[in-house]
Amino acid sequence: MSFTNRRTTAANASLISTRSMSSTVSPALASALREAGAGPFATGHPLNGMLEKAGWYGKTFTSVHDVKPLMCRDEKGELYSNRELGKGEASLWTVEFRGETTATMVYDGQPVFDHFKRVDETTLMGIMNSKGVPAEGPFYYFFLERVSGAPHGSPRAGEDS
Repeated sequence: MSFTNRRTTAANASLISTRSMSSTVSPALASALREAGAGPFATGHPLNGMLEKAGWYGKTFTSVHDVKPLMCRDEKGELYSNRELGKGEASLWTVEFRGETTATMVYDGQPVFDHFKRVDETTLMGIMNSKGVPAEGPFYYFFLERVSGAPHGSPRAGEDS
């Protein structure tokens, strides 16, 4: 299933249903995506449109303890980890969310959690949750798709070598 170019409006109920049909993942499986392109589901959440304006491209999983949650493109199109926007970087943990235990990205510098479920071999669905959000939401829904042939292990623009 491909979510690429999925910029259409999606109802929260439809996304919740899709998420409930997806399987949970371990932090190791989530980190196996390595480099993932991302995109939002347009649900009317306050973040819809904001990350795109920052040049959000996706996430890079170096290991379960080293995740770059906000990989963005600069004005030259180069990828970099936007540590300022993310208030640091992140790591993967196993966390219960809505009665299921699944891989969750925990941001280093802010109370934000991205809970993941597997859609297929190369795609994860995420729900961003944070301190102060009621149990029923609103949540920010997004997808991650593994980037095939992406280079790994080399420094990114804007990162320390």
